[in-house]
Amino acid sequence: KLLSFQEGCYKPIVFVDQMAIHFELEGNLVHKESDEGRRLMAKQAEVDDGGGVERPDNVAIKAAKREQKLTNQFNFNERASQTLNNTPRVRGPTGYISEVLQLRWLSKKYDLTDFNSGIQKMTCILFSSRMRLISKVVKIIERMVNQNIFDDVAQDFMYFEDASDEFRGEKGTLLPLWTFQYDKAKSLSVTALCWNHKYNDLFAVGLGSHEFTQQGGGMLLFYTLKNPSYPEFIFNTASGVMCLDIHEHLSYLVAVGLYDGCVAVYNLKKKTDQPIYNSRASSGKHTSAVMQVKWQKDDLDSNHNFISVSADGRLVSWTLVKHELVFTEIIKLPVIDTIPDDLKDVIPTVGTSLDFHKQKDYSFLVGTEHGKIHKGSKYYSSKFLEKYDAHFMNVTRVKWNPFHPDVFISCGWDWMVKIWDQTMKSPVFTFELKTSVTDVAWAPYSSTVFAAVTTDGKVHVFDLNINKYEALCQQKVVSKKTKLFNIEFNPVHPIIIVGDDRGHVTSLKLSPNLRKKPKVGDALILCIGLQ
Repeated sequence: KLLSFQEGCYKPIVFVDQMAIHFELEGNLVHKESDEGRRLMAKQAEVDDGGGVERPDNVAIKAAKREQKLTNQFNFNERASQTLNNTPRVRGPTGYISEVLQLRWLSKKYDLTDFNSGIQKMTCILFSSRMRLISKVVKIIERMVNQNIFDDVAQDFMYFEDASDEFRGEKGTLLPLWTFQYDKAKSLSVTALCWNHKYNDLFAVGLGSHEFTQQGGGMLLFYTLKNPSYPEFIFNTASGVMCLDIHEHLSYLVAVGLYDGCVAVYNLKKKTDQPIYNSRASSGKHTSAVMQVKWQKDDLDSNHNFISVSADGRLVSWTLVKHELVFTEIIKLPVIDTIPDDLKDVIPTVGTSLDFHKQKDYSFLVGTEHGKIHKGSKYYSSKFLEKYDAHFMNVTRVKWNPFHPDVFISCGWDWMVKIWDQTMKSPVFTFELKTSVTDVAWAPYSSTVFAAVTTDGKVHVFDLNINKYEALCQQKVVSKKTKLFNIEFNPVHPIIIVGDDRGHVTSLKLSPNLRKKPKVGDALILCIGLQ
C-alpha cells in the first residue's frame, strides 16, 4: 500500500506492465505478540541476566534505570516533533484540478449551456489568458534572437566610429543601420515620426497618404531598436494618419491627427486597438485633414490637452475630460488677399505645420499652404502677432530652435530651407537644395546642427558653426524613385530616422564630424556677424 497525502489514508498499489521497481528491501521484523516474538524476547532476557548470575555493576545500572522518571503517556511530545512541517501535497493532479475549477467558473460566468460551443469558448479564453502570461517571455526571447541576427548592426550602432572623417576635413557621412518595415503597410507612406521621450529606443510611425486619390485606412506603428523585425504596437485607423505626437511626461499617451479631420488619443497601456478618445462625434471636428498635433501642459483642472491645426484653417484645443474630447477654437488662419471677398468664407487657408516655443509655451508658429508663416499666442484669439513671407510654395515644416529663443527654421516645396530670427522680417540664412524639401529637424545636442530630407531620397546635414554656406553631408539613403517625407533626431543616441513613401523607416548613424558639440561661448547667434 501507498500513503496518499491528499486523502490521508493508504491506497493499494495496482501493478501494471509499465511499472518499474527502482528499490526493494526484504525486512526481518517480528511482531512482539507472536509466538516467535515471545521466544526471542525470553532468549534476550537470559542473555542480559548472564545465565542467572547477577554482576554487581549490572545491579547498580538496573537500579539507576528504575529510578528514571517515566514520561507521561497521555501528554508527551518529542523535541524533534515540535518543528512545524509544511503539509505534504500531491503535485500531480493539482494543475488539472485548478483547470477544472476554472472551466466551471467560466461556464457559470458566460452561461455556456451548449456543450460544444461552451468548450470552444472556454478553450479560447483559457488560451488567451495563458498567452498573456507567456507573452512577456516570448517577447524577450524574440529580442534576443533579433539581436543575434542583427549583431553586426548592433555592434556598429554601439561602437563604430568612421575613422575616415579625419581625412575628409569638415565633411561627414551617414552609416545605415536598421530598416523598419511592416508587410501590411507597403502601400502606405510614412507621414509622421516621433521618438518616445521616456524610452529612447522606442518611436512611433504614422502611415497614410498625402495624395487625395489614394486615401483609405491608415496605421499607427511603434518600433523599438531592440526588435527591428516587427512592430511593438499596431493600431489600424479608419483614415490615413497625417500627424502624431507622444506626450512628454505620460509616454503612453499618443495624439493622432487623421486625414478625415478626426483627432484621436491612444493609450499604450490599454489592451485594445481602439482609441480612448475620438473627435468623430464632436461638433468641433475638423472638416479637412489634420496636419499637426502638439501636446500642451495640463490646464488648471489638471486635464490633459493638445492643439491641432488642419487644412480647414482652424487651430483647435482639445481637452481630455472623462470620456470625451472637449474642443475650444483658438484662432482661424487669415485668408489671403487674392481671394475674392465673396469666397473668403468658403476657401480656407490651409495650415500645414505647427510648433510651440520651447520656453514660452504660449507662443506658436503656423505654416500655411501659400508659403506664409504666422506667429501667434494662445492668449490672443482675435489676430496673429506677426506674419512672415517665408516661401513661394507650401511650407512643409516650421520648428523653433531648442536652444536660441528667437530662432526658428522652415522648409517648403520651393526647394528652400530658411533660418529666421523672429525679430526680423527676412531670413538670416537661406539654403537651396535643388528639389522639394519635405521635412527639417534641429539636432538635440547642438544649436547649430540641423538636417533636412528631400523628395530625391537625400539627407542633408548642416552645421552652421563649421560651414554657413553648404551642407557637411549630402547622402542618398534610399533606392531610386523613393521619396523621403520625414526626419527625426534621437534625443540621446547619435542616430536619425527617416521615413519614405513606401512605408519604410531607415535609421542612420551620424559620423563624428556631424555631431560635434559647440564650444562654450559659441552659442547660436544668427543675426550677428553674417558678413
